[in-house]
Amino acid sequence: MELERSIVRALRQVFDPEIPVNVYDLGLIYEIKIDSDNKAYIKMTLTAPNCPMADQLLEDVNDAVLDVPGVTDVAIELTFEPPWDKSRMSDEALLELGLL
Repeated sequence: MELERSIVRALRQVFDPEIPVNVYDLGLIYEIKIDSDNKAYIKMTLTAPNCPMADQLLEDVNDAVLDVPGVTDVAIELTFEPPWDKSRMSDEALLELGLL
């Protein structure tokens, strides 16, 4: 559980290049799992399937999670089901963007 909290903290340091909000509060992270070997599995999406910064964002997420002490490896699954929408954003993200 502590490792998952550390991963969430790390993900909150990764920002979508087009929106000044971190990927976690933006609602792009759908699932975090950690196996018995401390390999992290991240299921995430993008704000749009044709995001021009997709490769960079995935690399940033991978690097941030891999930097968490205790994480041995990272696997990222990119999905578009269900599609992202602003209802997935945290109150902090909505406030930051002036939507709340």
